[in-house]
Amino acid sequence: MNPPHILWQPSLDFIQNSNLTRYASWLKERYGLDFKDYTTIHRWSVENLETFWESLLAYFDVHLHSPYQSVLSGGPMPTYRWFEGATLNYAEHVFRQKTPDRPALLFASETQPLTELSWDELYRQTAALAAWLRQVGVRPGDRVVGYLPTIPQATVALLASLSVGAVWSSCSPDFGTASVLDRFRQVEPKVLIATTGYQYGGKWFDKTSDVAQLVAGLPTVENVIYLDSDRAAPSELGRTDWQSIRQTPASSLIFEPVPFAHPIWILYSSGTTGPPKAITHSHGGVLLEHLKYLTFHNDVKPGERFFWYTTTGWMMWNFLQASLLVGATAVLYDGSPGYPDLNVLWKLAQDARIQHFGTSAPFLMTCLKNNVEPHKTVDLSALRSVGSTGSPLPPEGFAYATERVKPGVWLSSMSGGTDICTAWVGGCPWEPVVAGEIQCRCFGCAMEAFDETGQPVTDQVGEMVVTKPMPSMPVFFYNDSDFARYRASYFEDYAGLWRHGDFVRITARGSVIIHGRSDATLNRQGVRIGTAEIYRAVEGIPDVKDSLIVHLERPDGSDFMPLFVVLYEGVALDEALISRLKTEIRRQYSPRHVPDAVVAVPQIPYTLSGKKMELPVKKILLGQPPEQVVNPGSVRNPEAIEWFIDWAREIR
Repeated sequence: MNPPHILWQPSLDFIQNSNLTRYASWLKERYGLDFKDYTTIHRWSVENLETFWESLLAYFDVHLHSPYQSVLSGGPMPTYRWFEGATLNYAEHVFRQKTPDRPALLFASETQPLTELSWDELYRQTAALAAWLRQVGVRPGDRVVGYLPTIPQATVALLASLSVGAVWSSCSPDFGTASVLDRFRQVEPKVLIATTGYQYGGKWFDKTSDVAQLVAGLPTVENVIYLDSDRAAPSELGRTDWQSIRQTPASSLIFEPVPFAHPIWILYSSGTTGPPKAITHSHGGVLLEHLKYLTFHNDVKPGERFFWYTTTGWMMWNFLQASLLVGATAVLYDGSPGYPDLNVLWKLAQDARIQHFGTSAPFLMTCLKNNVEPHKTVDLSALRSVGSTGSPLPPEGFAYATERVKPGVWLSSMSGGTDICTAWVGGCPWEPVVAGEIQCRCFGCAMEAFDETGQPVTDQVGEMVVTKPMPSMPVFFYNDSDFARYRASYFEDYAGLWRHGDFVRITARGSVIIHGRSDATLNRQGVRIGTAEIYRAVEGIPDVKDSLIVHLERPDGSDFMPLFVVLYEGVALDEALISRLKTEIRRQYSPRHVPDAVVAVPQIPYTLSGKKMELPVKKILLGQPPEQVVNPGSVRNPEAIEWFIDWAREIR
């Protein structure tokens, strides 16, 4: 076996000054525990779940309005209960960081230069909106929803809702109206906060009629707040202008104590084959989880600037707001990451003096393919880490970040999801970064790779299974009172154990490699690999812009595995390119997984959250009715699916 290709090694100074080292010293002083490496401290965290999670309450001085009777009770998953009896408020812990020494938010957009929002102003606006919510009858447990871009008003709306004990949910205005209604109708909101337009890629998108359709389609909504009421369509509902609330004289911000398991927000699954699952998290669960990850795994410190490129429809928006919990300044950007060119976010990193820059794997790979070299064009001297998530980042992407974004920067890749609003696996300031490998399993995450017999394996690809509960697992799905959908989503394959649906390999060194979704497995002649490996080989070829592969098992026992490729303008899919594609797959992975056909397509279909729609395409090509396997409202580019529907007819 080849030795690991180490791209980054923490210096002694980096380790000694890390938040993780401070926590380890605290554990030694508090519990007499002496940990010399990450492996042993992680093992302690999962073998002593109650002590570990209870330690975080003390370490972060979490303010409880009433005490808990037990750390963990009930079970098995998903019916465990955490810290029963405890009451607290997530927003209260955000405003504990209020200080005149640094801004709370930095914001920029395609039309707005970088501006600051002070903690005092964030507090004042949040207090004003919270008072208004109480005035119109919003009570703990009521739902407040936002149809908003990544702008400061969305942050204010989130914090105000949480402060009164309401449950927040949001969708980005680039979602289609039907898709938003699929989500918001399920949760029966009382208040809608909406924008009537936004700019993306240099173009203005008028959403006035869309908002009118939302108002008409959400019968439980009693009040609507418009960011620009002058452009709002007429409505019989109570309608309020954002500016009128903002200009209300400031009052003190009151934080409603709620139970540890009280719903904090509702996130949604992609909903590709049915209604999106309304995944509900808890105040206490995500509070502890976000404090843990951002402090120990991302090493974010008070006063640093934390950025993640995201929309309000992705869980990373919630995670970005969580940086306020640890005293960071959250940096928001509204607009296209490629307009006017691919340097726009790197320039933002320079201008905002960002220490922690988060993005998606596809963005990094697009920058790589387009020879964008930020270290040559902008000043990234403040940058300490580059975060990546959304899909597996190939080794080339790791090398790109650590060599061409900023030589020597810490590449902190993570993988988690909407399901837990955090990462199962991610960064570690004590460990090296190896090309293509996520550094560690996170504290409190008892994750294994299971083979086909249900046994944990090391250095082999297996099903990702979490064997013990975590506080940020959902408390429930909305409209799922008997937990039927919840259990079906994660617990059908292994009773009482969470099957996430990813293929992973856990190395003997403790690092983790994500191999893609296990439900889109390429299993030929008994050899299984994840689709991510094929994409790495194929998309490493400069002519290929994007790709998708599926394995079709036919009723007669035969199979067919086509590879679909999107090529750059001016590139033809000739025999030479087809041969090169097949050669790279054979050379890098397996002759068994060389595609039976290579087909050029205009585009690959993606979900609204940016996932390739492998399983719906597979089902369509196997002859299943498209209306049964694809919810059009869940597709970012519906015309891409139409191409596959037409192609399926041709091959039958």
